[in-house]
Amino acid sequence: MTATQENLFPYGDYLDSSQLHMEPDEVDTLREGEDPADRMHPFLAIYDLQPLKVHPLVFAPGVPVTAQVVGTERYTSGSKVVGTCTLYSVRLTHGDFSWTTKKKFRHFQELHRDLQRHKVLMSLLPLARFAVAYSPAREAANEDIPSLPRGGSEGSTRHAASKQKYLENYLNRLLTMSFYRNYHAMTEFLEVSQLSFIPDLGSKGLEGVIRKRSGGHRVPGFTCCGRDQVCYRWSKRWLVVKDSFLLYMRLETGTISFVQLFDPGFEVQVGKRSTEARYGVRIDTSHRSLILKCGSYRQARWWGQEITELAQGPGRDFLQLHRHDSYAPPRPGTLAQWFVNGAGYFAAVADAILRAREEIFITDWWLSPEIYLKRPAHSEDWRLDVMLKRKAEEGVRISILLFKEVELALGINSGYSKRVLMLLHPNIKVMRHPDLVTLWAHHEKLLVVDQVVAFLGGLDLAYGRWDDVQYRLTDLGDPSESTDSQTPTAGADPAATPDLSHNRLFWLGKDYSNLITKDWVQLDRPFEDFIDRETSPRMPWRDVGVVVHGAAARDLARHFIQRWNFTKTTKAKYKIPMYPYLLPKSTSTANHLPFTIPGGQCTTVQNQFFISCSDGRTVLNKVGDEIVDRILKAHKQGQCFRVYVLLPLLPGFEGDISTGGGNSIQAILHFTYRTLCRGEYSILHRLKAAMGTAWRDYVSICGLRTHGELGGHPISELIYIHSKLLIADDRTVIIGSANINDRSLLGKRDSELAILIEDTEMEASLMDGVEYQAGRFALSLRKHCFSVILGANTRPDLDLRDPVCDDFFQLWQETAENNANIYEQIFRCLPSNATRSLRSLREYVAVEPLATVSPSLAQSELSHIQGHLVHFPLKFLEDESLLPPLGSKEGMIPLEVWT
Repeated sequence: MTATQENLFPYGDYLDSSQLHMEPDEVDTLREGEDPADRMHPFLAIYDLQPLKVHPLVFAPGVPVTAQVVGTERYTSGSKVVGTCTLYSVRLTHGDFSWTTKKKFRHFQELHRDLQRHKVLMSLLPLARFAVAYSPAREAANEDIPSLPRGGSEGSTRHAASKQKYLENYLNRLLTMSFYRNYHAMTEFLEVSQLSFIPDLGSKGLEGVIRKRSGGHRVPGFTCCGRDQVCYRWSKRWLVVKDSFLLYMRLETGTISFVQLFDPGFEVQVGKRSTEARYGVRIDTSHRSLILKCGSYRQARWWGQEITELAQGPGRDFLQLHRHDSYAPPRPGTLAQWFVNGAGYFAAVADAILRAREEIFITDWWLSPEIYLKRPAHSEDWRLDVMLKRKAEEGVRISILLFKEVELALGINSGYSKRVLMLLHPNIKVMRHPDLVTLWAHHEKLLVVDQVVAFLGGLDLAYGRWDDVQYRLTDLGDPSESTDSQTPTAGADPAATPDLSHNRLFWLGKDYSNLITKDWVQLDRPFEDFIDRETSPRMPWRDVGVVVHGAAARDLARHFIQRWNFTKTTKAKYKIPMYPYLLPKSTSTANHLPFTIPGGQCTTVQNQFFISCSDGRTVLNKVGDEIVDRILKAHKQGQCFRVYVLLPLLPGFEGDISTGGGNSIQAILHFTYRTLCRGEYSILHRLKAAMGTAWRDYVSICGLRTHGELGGHPISELIYIHSKLLIADDRTVIIGSANINDRSLLGKRDSELAILIEDTEMEASLMDGVEYQAGRFALSLRKHCFSVILGANTRPDLDLRDPVCDDFFQLWQETAENNANIYEQIFRCLPSNATRSLRSLREYVAVEPLATVSPSLAQSELSHIQGHLVHFPLKFLEDESLLPPLGSKEGMIPLEVWT
């Protein structure tokens, strides 16, 4: 017997599609060989969301949408009117996207009535005004509209298979017409939105209208007991759940109101006991407990199950902590490249910005908008703010997070940086954080482009950071010309762009710096010098960065997004739509670290600070203790083990070292020497107690220094080591922003970012005289560092392969000793082991150095300098107490600030 609508729906509850003018008005086809993904919405569509009832373009043009009713599910209803309900499982496909929705027959009826109403309303629009835009509607209005289907029982079991087929055909015919397919009632029925078909967001996910409860945010330090349980409201929102996050949008505006990233605190609970709401669903993460309200317990249970299953997909890696308590898992096969010094790093950043097509994320402790990324600059093309403005004008969205400093303590003027950048273009958004935090800082340095390439390390995009292997002490341009004629000028406005057509300088204006001679001032006058180039040398800056691609870059972008969204949520001034929520791309479309000394044979540490060796009170991190334990183990086993420690010879604070350096410099020196050699907890004290002078066979503590000429006289200056680098056994590398001190390593003071790189590509090398498979990344980085430090360009026979053997370690120590002696003989450099007290310091600086008395002889002696390596002066001011006086402003600061 042939099934008809009348015998399929005996109570008159059939859906007559002829009422809706079912002639297709467009053809959804793809050209032969065309990938449907090429027609899907671009990722930038997330920044241009429209109200859900304004018929936004949800589906990709030209890509068909098909429906298949794949099954039914019958259950007993609590209603006395309808004893049994039937749920139809509808499988939908749009290009590479597939998803399933479950609907009752009454949902089909409601959709049918909404589409009929839409058709009638469109047919009544004034012809003169809307004829072009709504011609299909007017054609549809000319069709006879049969009477509306009457309601009937949903529990009919007759011809179940034929009924499913009828509903399937009904949907597929509707989906051929954009007039109905793009109507908001249809998109709500299909559970799709403008975020459904963006490939970089991963699978279609779960969507629908929900009611959500306000509150539930977990903000450290701002917990109000019971407030969210007493004062809250329910709001209707459109919920979108993807594989590693969820969000909800306002129906009336389409604005994203909140984004919740899944993390190890993720948990889904259903029921009144856990949600305090009938038919509630509770979604917990580390930052919020979000409560949703559904229409029935069955619906709540289904939402809970679907959300849990989605979270167990490609984003499941974020639901647990990984090795070293990392928030991100290992990413095998990651492409990575190291950079030593700012020249290469800044140039690579510039090239990445130039290639940006969607997003740029930047977070820095300090950002100077007017720095040049490629030098010497002959135009504005490579100036950071100019590059960002150009990309913003191309449509790239740029989000920048800056550390909001305490202005009385730091002069980095983040407020100026924010104002300058925000005025460039509406697509550039800048937020500062935190407020009311006086002791700790956001110390991370990160730049991410399109969530596919990420730069991190110790380099801020700021003044003084650019340098190369030459470590120049002067920047006067052509010596045959006067300095004034070569310095670019900006006319009456010192903030205006100077004429660079004949520029020969590497460091313009505030970029020429020596942070011990003078700290930065008047940053709103970027091209105005604040140090006299003709009398004061600059301080070279040594730093290390890294760039990673693929899934690792996605992980770093996710970290930035978490910080950005948290700042937007917690600061009232950023809650306006002008500052958008950011969304992480799915890892499916890409490809705080506890410190331990690996059990190998060689460890190289370069760091701005070295404050460690826990006493359980003032200093808590155990990096120094790990070094001691590893050396003691090697000594006991008779194993050859080397530790190379490189530190700046002086802390980076303004002060006159010839008089002791000032309280800030002395405070850092106190805790540095406490770690290295002074007191019962120090590294050398503990090693000497166990092995006597044999400690010299295991550890070398050095700094870097260079020399040049200024005004016809030899000059010298320390190279400021700002690196945060560890290389272990030429196979493992840690690069990041974290210093070796409690501020960085305890995880609850400064915020930091670091990456652990373990080589998988090996090459032949040597370790303690034995053939050894070293990692290409680690080995090349270590050899480059050592070649510059030891002056390999003047020592062609220098073999850098084996950092453990006695010959190399002896060469390292002799180079440091010889260089230190020459510098002290010629310049009477500070700090020095010859100045163990303030009295001896005054006597020491009172003697004219050879560089002043006999410049020609000094130049002759300097020719014997090899590289930049010098021993760290362990006896400098050892007879003095270097802690700040209690009556000074530095003495009133808690000791934790210095450690």
